[in-house]
Amino acid sequence: MFRLLYGISFIDATSLKVCHNRRIHSNKVFGGLAARGKTSVGWFYGFKLHLIVNELGELLNVQITAGNKDDRKPVEDLVKKLFGKVFADKGYISQPLTDKLRESYGIEFFAKPKRNMKNKLMRLTDKLLSRKRFIIETVIDQLKNISQIEYSRHRSPVNCFVNILCGLIAYCHQPKKPSLHLDWALQPTA
Repeated sequence: MFRLLYGISFIDATSLKVCHNRRIHSNKVFGGLAARGKTSVGWFYGFKLHLIVNELGELLNVQITAGNKDDRKPVEDLVKKLFGKVFADKGYISQPLTDKLRESYGIEFFAKPKRNMKNKLMRLTDKLLSRKRFIIETVIDQLKNISQIEYSRHRSPVNCFVNILCGLIAYCHQPKKPSLHLDWALQPTA
């Protein structure tokens, strides 16, 4: 079904707003399901879509949580059947999570360090791959703008989740997906 060529994957989460912030208190459709959450852009009311993609831009695993769920919570469930290396952004920094993924699943987990953190020694290929996180940002952009998974006027939760599922399926059948050319990463180092 999915081709895992190099065992390289990228993880991120995005917000799925179900209504405008001014209408949070009057929204009754998603009562008990959606929650108020915060991203780097600001506050929202809705859900979070957690994604893992491979180097070819193919979806490996997805999970939907309430908007107030920490990005690090669903990581273990998302990576259970993966191998190799997983690259994430600053929101996933957690030494206990990194250690647990290495011990339990044999996965090398790399989260981009914050500016005030000490740099850790990394292999050059890992450092270069961590800079290629644009692939998951492009996938999220295509899901929101082309597949239109974010819609703020649903009249039922079932309709909302069917819309999200159909958008994910439409993305999977898209002929041209963002991908990386990893020939440079496979060259032996001298």
